Amino acid sequence: QVQLVESGGGLVQAGGSLRLSCAASGLIFRINVMGWYRQAPGKQRELVATRGTDGSANIADSVRGRLTISRDNAKKSVYLRIDSLKPEDTAVYYCAADVQTIGSSSYQNYWGQGTQVTVSS
Repeated sequence: QVQLVESGGGLVQAGGSLRLSCAASGLIFRINVMGWYRQAPGKQRELVATRGTDGSANIADSVRGRLTISRDNAKKSVYLRIDSLKPEDTAVYYCAADVQTIGSSSYQNYWGQGTQVTVSS
């Protein structure tokens, strides 16, 4: 019913920047929170940053000050930029969204397939 498609991952040198994009499509009536999570090898998935429709943001301490998260509600998209990348930022980055689908009265959490980000030292 809902698809989230990420783009923009890849190999980046330490100190560089990356920009990830995520677009939602499908039977979408309304999207509440959209954002990004990541999972490094051998670790649990963790929050990177999310942004609500009211503009509020929730940002992990590990990336605070290096990150910009933005949304384009008309395009049902969310964007992530991380500067001053570190090897420990290496992970699969997942887009997530709380979506109310057409005909539904509640929100459901959806995930993208993930995009690999590798930061070389």
